[in-house]
Amino acid sequence: MKNFKLYIFISSLLLIIYLVAQYNKPQLIDWAETLNNTHKSPFGTYVVYNRIKDIFPGATVRTFREPPYNVIKDRGIQHGAYIIIGGSVNINEEDYKKLAQYIENGNDVFIAASDFGQYLRKQLKVQTGYKFGSESGNPIRLLNKAFANNWYKIDRGATNGNFSNFDTTRALVLGETKEHAANYLKYKIGKGALYLNANPLMFSNYSLLQDTGAGYAAKALSHLQKTNAIVWDEYYTQGRAGDESIMRVFLRYAQLRWAFYIAFFSLTAFVLYEMKRRQRIIPVIDPLGNATIEFVNVVGQVYYEQRNNSNIAQKKATYLLEHWRSKYNVSTQKLDNDLAHAVAQKSGADIDLVNNLISQITLVRSNKSVSDQELIQFNQNIEQFNKQSR
Repeated sequence: MKNFKLYIFISSLLLIIYLVAQYNKPQLIDWAETLNNTHKSPFGTYVVYNRIKDIFPGATVRTFREPPYNVIKDRGIQHGAYIIIGGSVNINEEDYKKLAQYIENGNDVFIAASDFGQYLRKQLKVQTGYKFGSESGNPIRLLNKAFANNWYKIDRGATNGNFSNFDTTRALVLGETKEHAANYLKYKIGKGALYLNANPLMFSNYSLLQDTGAGYAAKALSHLQKTNAIVWDEYYTQGRAGDESIMRVFLRYAQLRWAFYIAFFSLTAFVLYEMKRRQRIIPVIDPLGNATIEFVNVVGQVYYEQRNNSNIAQKKATYLLEHWRSKYNVSTQKLDNDLAHAVAQKSGADIDLVNNLISQITLVRSNKSVSDQELIQFNQNIEQFNKQSR
């Protein structure tokens, strides 16, 4: 008990010291590419989300944490610019068909992502690529005449995305890299348009607060038609509403995460320590042997050593006749043709086989010596009869 109290005291003291040290240490910058509109970290989208009304004055902004199909069908969304910014936006077939219908009715959909999923690659023949550039980034620009002279260059890979493949007959190129690789496309669908941008980090807080990146998001989004409603997607960055468990929130922060790890491994070590044996060793009792098998082995060995084939054959004959009497209700007083026909008819066995058995039984009862071959043949005929009989 004393050891246990000492263990708890030392563990608690170490945990408190660690938490105090973690609380007072300088906060590290979180460079995770979340593109979450609630995150103020470098690669969150807090700035563009909260300044979106500067691009669309007077517009109402509604956020949804559901797939586009559910948003448009179940939420009754009829018009407005639908904006999706995420690292990987896997649009499935149902979502794309509902978005295409939404666009045909005169709305715009803007998607910025580094990967657009398998279905869009198949449907629009569009595939993204990534070009590693200098530490300061690869220059990109918008091809609109009003913006063509403005080049944007952000480090940390924000401007390295492009479209390595797309259908040039369907897509209009709105932006490109310095090597003339397209990175911003427009697809005209009905009365509206679908916009695809391969540089989602250009809409992050980090890019918007850089002198060489400020203004890109506003000019890229200005290609969309003016609207008084904005549908902002949170599904591809935060998941469905309600899916965020307490543990997920707990592990999001480094201090709480490491506190959890320390507590978990300390508890594991305590459990393993307490698993040691505290009672006397239980003696191992061997299970009882199978006496029946031993008896059969002993009897078989005796018969084998004595080589008394006649005795074995007589016992087999006795058991066989008893089997005929009990199962087929026949008299075995006379071993003749009548008995053979009766047994064959009732058992379904071959008449010749039954006659052979009767002849062998007669031979065995004559007290003549039985050779090994005769004993084997007699046993095989009995087994054959058992297989044929019903």
